[in-house]
Amino acid sequence: MPAARFTDQLNVQIGNELAAHNQYLACAVHYDALTMPRMAAFFYAQALEEREHAMMMVQYLLDTDTEVVIPGVDAPISTFADVTEPVALALAQEKRVTEQINGLLRIAREEYDFASEQFMQWFIKEQVEEIATMSDLLAVVTRNRDDVDDIEEYVAREPGDAGPDPTAPRVAGA
Repeated sequence: MPAARFTDQLNVQIGNELAAHNQYLACAVHYDALTMPRMAAFFYAQALEEREHAMMMVQYLLDTDTEVVIPGVDAPISTFADVTEPVALALAQEKRVTEQINGLLRIAREEYDFASEQFMQWFIKEQVEEIATMSDLLAVVTRNRDDVDDIEEYVAREPGDAGPDPTAPRVAGA
């Protein structure tokens, strides 16, 4: 049985992941409206990934016979001044989520909750990748803010999803 302090915070994190989903959805819609289909597709995919993270957490709580609480989330920011602003927001969001994930791992360690600590390891690795991806994208978008075709080309040629990660936690409902 996971530590109560950990599961309370994991339920909060489910809300954080769903809020990230909504924020990425708003970013995708912004790029879709600008007729930037590759940036839109990138952020639609990011939105689905964040939802999947939330559902991994839901499945962990279900697997450990722990109450799942799906919290409400605030509306995302949906108006952006230019093509760089959504990516800068995404990078800041990923840094914030990294702090939240690290906090969950810290709680698991403090509570000697070894199963929960092990569960969080995949998310630690995932956040390193997320920050690297958003940092690179922000550099490209900033450098090419006046040339959306270059931005679209970059997104098109960068490797996308490599397929399912066999080390990833199970996803509820999948």
